[in-house]
Amino acid sequence: MVELQQLQVQEAVDSMVKSLEGENIWKIQGFMFQCSTSCCEGSQASMQQVHQCIKCCHVPLAQAQALVTTKYSIDAGSKELQVKQKLESCVTKCVDDHMHLIPTMTEKMKEALSSIGK
Repeated sequence: MVELQQLQVQEAVDSMVKSLEGENIWKIQGFMFQCSTSCCEGSQASMQQVHQCIKCCHVPLAQAQALVTTKYSIDAGSKELQVKQKLESCVTKCVDDHMHLIPTMTEKMKEALSSIGK
């Protein structure tokens, strides 16, 4: 049962990452390629200047990827144990709550069943 909830969380995170990629990362990557292309268009620049220009064009994408990767790994790593413990605690409480309901439910069913036979 816990595995199903873990799968749901993983799918939600995967969906979030896919959304971030589609809405943000790909646009930043497109800008990087356009910027890099413009670095190569100036025929007066030296090879070193072109490389420096291209390197500068890559900075926003590297920052974006680092942000997503770092934020995801920090949240996943530091909170994973907390989330797992909280989930297990909730599941245990839910089971305990429902276990306490069984005797009352049993009595009501017995009463209902005994009234059918009369």
